[in-house]
Amino acid sequence: MNNLDKPVYVSAEGLKKIQSELEELRTVERQRVAERIHAAMEFGDFTENSELEQAKNDQAFLEGRIMTLEQMVKKAQIIDENTHHDKVEVGSHVMVEAEGSREQYVIVGSAEAAPSEGRISNESPVGKALMGHRAGETVRLVVPAGAVEMKILAVS
Repeated sequence: MNNLDKPVYVSAEGLKKIQSELEELRTVERQRVAERIHAAMEFGDFTENSELEQAKNDQAFLEGRIMTLEQMVKKAQIIDENTHHDKVEVGSHVMVEAEGSREQYVIVGSAEAAPSEGRISNESPVGKALMGHRAGETVRLVVPAGAVEMKILAVS
């Protein structure tokens, strides 16, 4: 499966955030960039017009972001973090123990990953290692410094 066919796993709240950003970019930001381009074009000399060049670059970036968000919405698959799981999958809350310390993670799609908040992507190295395993199992994660074994204490 290539990246174009891959589903985008998001919570209902995450999808609302993506849709909100998309609407903001389509309406407010597109208008703002168009106004900047128009104002820069009024200077007349296009050869040395750095403001026009920057506004066009910003427009290209904006349109790229809009396309990315549109694809995310189109491919969105809502995950329910409130269902109970017996094996690790997207939406699972997982308690693991590694090297004497315990960590709690929520497995989410890459669009909502926030490792500092304990929300790890199912595509991250840790997420990939945990996927499909159950409480009581030990998984091995290979990292640049060597290998780490993580025991899954609980899955919910």
